[in-house]
Amino acid sequence: MVVLERERDVARHQTSHNSGVVHAGIYYAPGSLKAWLAVEGARETRAYCTANGLPFAERGKLIVATEPAELPALDELERRGHANGVDGLVRLDAAGIAAVEPAARGIAALHSPRTAVTDFAAVARAIAGEVVAAGGEVRTGVDVRAVARRGGEVALDHDGGTITARRVVACAGLWADRLAVASGASRDPAIIPFRGAYRTVVPDAAPLVRGLIYPVPDADLPFLGVHLTRGVDDAVHVGPTALLAPARDAYRLGHVVPADIAAAMRWPGTWRVCRRWWRTGLGELRRAVRPATLAHDAARYVPALRPDDLIAGFAGVRAQAVGRDGALVDDFVVHEHLGILHVRNAPSPAATAAFPLARLIADRLGA
Repeated sequence: MVVLERERDVARHQTSHNSGVVHAGIYYAPGSLKAWLAVEGARETRAYCTANGLPFAERGKLIVATEPAELPALDELERRGHANGVDGLVRLDAAGIAAVEPAARGIAALHSPRTAVTDFAAVARAIAGEVVAAGGEVRTGVDVRAVARRGGEVALDHDGGTITARRVVACAGLWADRLAVASGASRDPAIIPFRGAYRTVVPDAAPLVRGLIYPVPDADLPFLGVHLTRGVDDAVHVGPTALLAPARDAYRLGHVVPADIAAAMRWPGTWRVCRRWWRTGLGELRRAVRPATLAHDAARYVPALRPDDLIAGFAGVRAQAVGRDGALVDDFVVHEHLGILHVRNAPSPAATAAFPLARLIADRLGA
């Protein structure tokens, strides 16, 4: 086995730029692949981290309803969570919320006590070490430019030459669509990068949050809304925002790649997303440029949180698959083209689901 990684180390992108939450499986439709992957993935991630001495902390999670209009959606999440076998999931009233998170306020909530956080980059590095220990290779700094079928093998042209293989899995995250197109596959769906910025809660205010506090999400969007998360390092983060990114690796403000902007603007689905969700986009823009707006949103369920409690944090870039029709693809997209298995979209809970998802891909490949 040979793993080709374009960066100088593994886990340089989405794997290391996220909240680190190991999702319990509450949000996903019962019987769906996502539900099974999340529940099984959380169990396996816990076991792997424990066996390998990796960071893993069960912080517990509240999904808080602050107004009556959110209760039907909370009811549906409760139904899904129980149907999916989420361990320990309970419904709480206002007093129950305060018992779990004293600084939080709401009229009802779901409490998932075993929802955890980890360091997914550390998990990825451990897996890379296992590949090498088993006799495989992890070649870093290898940027694959083209993938093509040549006779009975697949040739991967990269900046240092060419490597051939009988079986290939292309799993390129933010660049997944480009690698697929380079092999002759369809452009649909395209990856449109969304930058999600987090703010960090200052140490004096961090005790306001014991674990994870989330809002009831908008069922029409593949985002979970502004939430508060205590990571494995005990730092508390608030976010994320969600804005079209000026580069596929726009982790810092001011980083712009004109070719990435042009690619996003050329895709018909981008314009259809903007037309449909422009009001939501304006709200995200306000959160991005005015941290006080982000603090105001979080204060709906943690009222003591003030704008001055938030300082600059980190940012991630979500590889959002967008169909030509403007659909925000919120499911795994894996397809085969000329004997190459392309992972075109691996949305949340992909990090949580990494172990069972890898088995499914290997089974499909016939490994």
